[in-house]
Amino acid sequence: MTRLAGKRAVIIGAGSAGEGWGNGKATAVLFAREGARVLCVDRSEAAAQETAAIIRSEGNQAEVLVADVSDPDAGQLVADTATKLWGGIDVFDYNVGISQQGGVLDTTDADWDRVFDINLTGAMRMTRAVLPMLRAQKSGALIYVSSLAAVYSAPYSYVSYEVSKMALVRFAKSVAHENATYQIRANTILPGVIDTPHVTAFVDQKTDPTELAKRRAAMVPMGRQGTAWDIAKAALFLASDDSDYVTGVELKVDGGLTA
Repeated sequence: MTRLAGKRAVIIGAGSAGEGWGNGKATAVLFAREGARVLCVDRSEAAAQETAAIIRSEGNQAEVLVADVSDPDAGQLVADTATKLWGGIDVFDYNVGISQQGGVLDTTDADWDRVFDINLTGAMRMTRAVLPMLRAQKSGALIYVSSLAAVYSAPYSYVSYEVSKMALVRFAKSVAHENATYQIRANTILPGVIDTPHVTAFVDQKTDPTELAKRRAAMVPMGRQGTAWDIAKAALFLASDDSDYVTGVELKVDGGLTA
């Protein structure tokens, strides 16, 4: 398992929002298992430390950085820390996002701005901070975790989330086009119905978790929810040299939901 041997990876959102495996947590652990040195970045030190502890317990390398993507200085902090630790980065994975239920009439300016600040503006700031080092070394893989909500309407409305995640897809394409001559790749992952702590807490707090899981699984042609490991494996492909001619794409991981 050496597909990322020697790679320096930064995972933004490496902690889990609750008990179990979130996408960022699984991605950080899988990247480390494949040989990467991983910088676990999260606004929660406890969550980041938990992920790093798992990585270290398996004999792999991890460091922790506490940073909030809504902080305008967080991107430069990430870039400076990675430079100090390892002289730079090879893989950057933006794996954070928040949801806000509500359609156009229900969404306040404050709600809209908060969702966009984390789901999109944070990605832009982080990317702006790490691009100079990637351009200097003429290599790098940028991965942005969007959502199937960018292209597929859910049974309930959350317009700010849907639009911000679609904008993230377009942002990644712009980054891919602008930086292709530097051999820098930028791609997005669009998770479908995935069983993670974040989703369990957000989707329907009034429904029994077992019933909710059954209902969500029934939506998917493959008959099951995806897991954080499904997203991590997609990220591994986009981070590795196996995808060295793949850039500007949105990879749906949805069990056939949009087939």
